[in-house]
Amino acid sequence: MRKIGTLLLGVSLSGALIADEIGTVSTRFQWLGPNDKILVEAFDDPEIPGVACYLSRAKTGGISGAVGVAEDTSDASIACRQVGRIALPDAVLSGKADGDEVFKKRTSLVFKTLQVVRFYDPKRNVLVYLTFSDRVIEGSPKNSISVVPILPWALPAAEKP
Repeated sequence: MRKIGTLLLGVSLSGALIADEIGTVSTRFQWLGPNDKILVEAFDDPEIPGVACYLSRAKTGGISGAVGVAEDTSDASIACRQVGRIALPDAVLSGKADGDEVFKKRTSLVFKTLQVVRFYDPKRNVLVYLTFSDRVIEGSPKNSISVVPILPWALPAAEKP
């Protein structure tokens, strides 16, 4: 039994990227286990300093949610902002048509993930962030995007030499 628990823990944590939890709100009361909720998390784009993204996503509660075997719904929203000077690496400037994976979080025990993919639009000089959920067999058409214009960044007066 201990091996199964260790395996389940390893499966649920593998591939998970760390995001900062900003807060939660309950959406449905559960008699046993935690309530269903909306979770707000933030993460920095690992390849582009100066961009931070905020995700809101559904988190299933109850006993299955408490032990990590519940499947969260595909509902998520994203907002990304420039929070510092942006210098685009050459790999981003060349851009892939299918985007670059920026963030990935498991939303079920094995088969479902929430992803954030980044695209660069050189014509408009913006970064486009897309969040969506996928499964091994069938994904969801639910999605959300956020656009970050690449603007000059001035140091605040307190930080100027």
